[in-house]
Formats: sequence, structure tokens, C-alpha cells
Amino acid sequence: MRSGRDGAVAAREEDLVVERDVRVEAPAESVFKFFVDPDQMIRWMGVDATLDPQPGGIYRVNVTGSDVARGEYVEVVPNERVVFTWGWEDESSPVRPGSSTVEVTLEPDGLATIVRLRHFGLPGGPDDRHGEGWDHYLARLATAGVGRDAGSDPWLRPAGDEAQ
Repeated sequence: MRSGRDGAVAAREEDLVVERDVRVEAPAESVFKFFVDPDQMIRWMGVDATLDPQPGGIYRVNVTGSDVARGEYVEVVPNERVVFTWGWEDESSPVRPGSSTVEVTLEPDGLATIVRLRHFGLPGGPDDRHGEGWDHYLARLATAGVGRDAGSDPWLRPAGDEAQ
């Protein structure tokens, strides 16, 4: 992987790319907040978030109570697009902070929004669970995005609990 001029990670042919779309029955202006506002973020993913949604600003989300994703915002276009680097703070993870990139594009679809997520720069391999993770959390976004409670996240686990 190499870093582009804008700080995003450039994908290599052998890297895993996760691409997912989800329809959220809410306008892009509402959905956008779920990627830049810490209080909205933790309604669908994470127990704590520190977000500074500007190029170079921190993206840090304690996703499960013990798994912390960290990177930095690369591009923020209100109500249209958010790009941030991503990796896990756990030193044993092959996906280190800033080593991959998540691109989120919001496409209005009538009164709803299609959220197109592309996560690239991942090393892949048989243990990679990023696709499964995005499936899980984007389903929760579709629920929270319309103002409903996404419920307790079954993936939450206390810090120090390594069993999954």
C-alpha cells in the first residue's frame, strides 16, 4: 500500500476491497451526520467516538468496547461524501491505523439515501472479517438512520475480552 497525495491509501491489485450499499429511508442531510457526529455515530456503531470531520482530523471509534478503529478524515463534502483512513489500534491486527481507506458516498434516491461504502487497502486473507463487519453495522445504520433504536449491539464485549 502507498499513501496518495491526499492521504488516502492507494489500493493494490492484491488488496481486498469491500463494497456495500444500503438504502436508508432518510435524506442525505440526516444520514451524513451519522459519519461525522460522535453522538450519531454511536447510535449505530461503537460505544464511544472522537471525530473531527475535516481533512487531517481524527476518526476514532471504540467499535465493540475493546476494538478501537482509528484513522483520519481525508475528505468531507457535507451531505455527499466522507473519506477516512481506518485501522485497528490493537498491535496484533494486520490492519493498522491509517493503513486502509473507507469511502462513503451518499446518493439521494427520492426521499431516501443510498449509502455506498467502499473499504480498500485491506490485506484480506481467510481471517478478514471487514465485509461481515460492514454488513452488520450498515444494517444498524439503516435502522438508526430513520430514527429508530438499533438496539443493543450483540458484538459488544468488555475491554480485555478476546473471545469472539
